Amino acid sequence: MQAPTHDSRLTIHDLLKQYWGFDSFRPLQEDIINSVLNGTDTLALMPTGGGKSLCYQVPALAKDGLCLVVSPLIALMKDQVENLRRKNITAFAIYSGMSRKEVINTLKTATDSNCKFLYVSPERLETNLFKEYLPAIDINLIAVDEAHCISQWGYDFRPPYLRIAALREELPGVPVLALTASATKEVQDDICDKLSAIQTKPTGFFKNNTVKNNWNIFRQPFERPNLSYSVFRVDSKINKILEIISKVPGTGIVYCKSRKRTKEISDLLKLQNITADFYHAGLNSEERTRKQEDWIKNKTRIIVCTNAFGMGIDKPDVRTVVHADVPDSLENYYQEAGRAGRDGKKSFAVLLYDEQDIQELNELPAIRYPDIETIKETYDAVASYLQVPSGSGDGEYFDFDISDFLKKFKLNSHAVIYSLKALEQDGWLSFNEQVFVPSSVYFTINKNNLYQFEKDHAGLEPLIKTLLRSYDGIFDFPTIISETVIAGLLKKDKEVVKKELLQLLAYGVIHYSPQKDKPQLFFSKNRVKADDLVINTFRYKTRKEKFITRIKSMIDYTTETITCRSKITGNYFGDLAIKDCGICDNCLRKKDTTLTKEEFEKIHDRIVAIMNKESMEAKDLILQLTGIKKEKAWKVIDVLQSENKIMIDNKGLIRLK
Repeated sequence: MQAPTHDSRLTIHDLLKQYWGFDSFRPLQEDIINSVLNGTDTLALMPTGGGKSLCYQVPALAKDGLCLVVSPLIALMKDQVENLRRKNITAFAIYSGMSRKEVINTLKTATDSNCKFLYVSPERLETNLFKEYLPAIDINLIAVDEAHCISQWGYDFRPPYLRIAALREELPGVPVLALTASATKEVQDDICDKLSAIQTKPTGFFKNNTVKNNWNIFRQPFERPNLSYSVFRVDSKINKILEIISKVPGTGIVYCKSRKRTKEISDLLKLQNITADFYHAGLNSEERTRKQEDWIKNKTRIIVCTNAFGMGIDKPDVRTVVHADVPDSLENYYQEAGRAGRDGKKSFAVLLYDEQDIQELNELPAIRYPDIETIKETYDAVASYLQVPSGSGDGEYFDFDISDFLKKFKLNSHAVIYSLKALEQDGWLSFNEQVFVPSSVYFTINKNNLYQFEKDHAGLEPLIKTLLRSYDGIFDFPTIISETVIAGLLKKDKEVVKKELLQLLAYGVIHYSPQKDKPQLFFSKNRVKADDLVINTFRYKTRKEKFITRIKSMIDYTTETITCRSKITGNYFGDLAIKDCGICDNCLRKKDTTLTKEEFEKIHDRIVAIMNKESMEAKDLILQLTGIKKEKAWKVIDVLQSENKIMIDNKGLIRLK
């Protein structure tokens, strides 16, 4: 039955066609949308590129009011807002690094306009400013992206997510849609528990789902019939990468664990006349955008990157994803490898490893979880570097140049990075290396005064006209602009445009916030003395134990040579009904060694014929069985030995009994 909408003329299928141009939903999307429209709390486990955003965008458009989207990914928020605006759907975002004035203007506009989507980073939820405006915002749905971040036992726990539960108390009756690409059964249960409202409505009943604590849980099947998983133990990774790329046409991704390796491998691929480029979080936003766009448009065939690449990218024709290094969890591997073959055509996910990879994984827990004294030392050094006095800092953002910090305080980079993570998970501060706040402009004088200003300042008139023509609503609310695009329209240098924008700011004509692309450190609490810093050691120790378990699961996956790889992954995420895929390296190996009755009898007869003449070592017998796979020969030898038809003497010679 079709869920009701606020406009009877527009069904969810009408909205899908009108705004996205599709005639039908992907598998599970319609069920998830109807669950949300039924007012039921819903958890959706869908891979990146699987159409997660439609699952909250369509029901939000089908109802009066606004959808509050909680997401930690600023770049993804920016892309979503721009995509919605291109469809003439009003959307705004509030994220780390925005000034108080910018936040107030955005909240005011979202409240007073026909805004349908407000994207908010999780740490903004409990600010007094947000709480002040919350009652005036007509929220019809809370969408929680990257929902696994709410679980302390997940692979990417972020404490600000815990504030969503408190938000629900302020919004009784508003359903939640939690979205994630991958979560174990334990984490799924934790998401439902942590996001549950005090009172929930009775659940609806939909196919292909389970119910937990009045939640509907939808999970896309883990079977990917077109995606072949393989693992290779290799001596030369670059040679194997070249071999894979030469055999599989089309675009691909090569994941590496370090920024340095991305450039090294990219350069080596270029030497072999392969159009390749590298990508990591250390590049500025313009470089990242350009490299990403070149790859999406197939100008670049292979992108060599860290795990900073891929979030929110929906490129369906990726034929190969190669991991040059072993990730630290199956969650990350499944998400990254799953970017291959989203168009349903044959594709390959390949993991390369050597013994050093396994050794480094085993050593990782000690690095990722530094001792408490190291954490306190890092906290004190950071506060001193940023010159944050004791008793202050709560709610403040600071530009944080981690390279300069490490140089000045002579600290180990790994110890600092993972100490900052521990401090974040205990709610003291948070460090975001990929903060990107785009440039924004809005006019601060009325149109009559602007007309007079243009007459008095003819040199700035072309820029004013371009802003007004290019950006709708720039008089009403802060609008994201691109200095590069404006420079192209005016046929001026980008730096000249920036200078003119600053002139308009100085004259009081516009409010101009230049792009911010520096890593940010946010203090969640006032600074305390290092001795007064309290870390919950029980939770810290438990998180470390969970991490060790995830590492073990990743090593088991890497070194396993028999069990189907899709089955290993599916079982890990709680899908116990998954069948063998038939196309991974382990399934193909099993096929190679499966014996028909006729094959068994043929090999048996040849072994008996050879052994009737003389006894010999097993390796010599195998050599004489020409044209037969040695794995199959060994299977028959094992059976004959178990049935006591042959024996191996103390000299290692095989003879018939």
